Amino acid sequence: MLGKILSISLLVFIGITFPLFYLGALVIWLLTYHLDSHLRLLHYYTCFWASTYTWVMPTWRIKIEGKENYRKDATYVIISNHQSQLDILIHFRLFFFYKIVSKSEMFRVPFMGWNMRLNRYIELVRGSKDGVKKMMEDCDKTLGKGNSVFIYPEGTRSPDGEIKDFKLGAFILAHKDRLPILPIVLTNTGKALPKWKMNTSGIHRIRMRVLEEIPYEQFANLTVQETADLVRRIMIAELARLNAEINLNKRT
Repeated sequence: MLGKILSISLLVFIGITFPLFYLGALVIWLLTYHLDSHLRLLHYYTCFWASTYTWVMPTWRIKIEGKENYRKDATYVIISNHQSQLDILIHFRLFFFYKIVSKSEMFRVPFMGWNMRLNRYIELVRGSKDGVKKMMEDCDKTLGKGNSVFIYPEGTRSPDGEIKDFKLGAFILAHKDRLPILPIVLTNTGKALPKWKMNTSGIHRIRMRVLEEIPYEQFANLTVQETADLVRRIMIAELARLNAEINLNKRT
């Protein structure tokens, strides 16, 4: 019963606040569009908007580590594993500046999707070669302006929490633009917010860790596929450590 009450309360809160937050985003966009060409202030406001829904949920206990591994003046290809739609909200809690790549369906969500367009986040039409080509072109232009790009290289949510094979787009960009890769690993979001439902029963200990950046020089002599495999191995090992730490804390 408590879980249903929490789920309904969160949905009502989202329904009430979406238009209010969007109104704030629109005001910021109008006031800063000609002064802030990168839309940094709007992005940080979006981080606050997204974070609010994780702050108010009492069953989501979120721990974030490794912020010191991110250089604010650097341009990165940022990648993360993907377990749940909740991942996007958790990643915004980093309050890093980036342009996220998201599926086209998200841009059609009222208020939230409209805000994504205001931010000039990058749209991906899945299952379309032309859509993928345009996404890569948009990412390349965005990186060329000095903006980091955030990509989920698995392409979709992992059904069991394990890190699946990576698509190569993010690594093609890192090679082409000679940019460092910033890996992020998170866990337990798939249990907290499974596909098509909300699981508000019990406490969900969510961990996210920003790993050390992988400089271009470290993979310059590798192929794109070898680079993807290298980064995936690093992230799989880190995910195993995170899960082991959570299990150890449960027993102590």
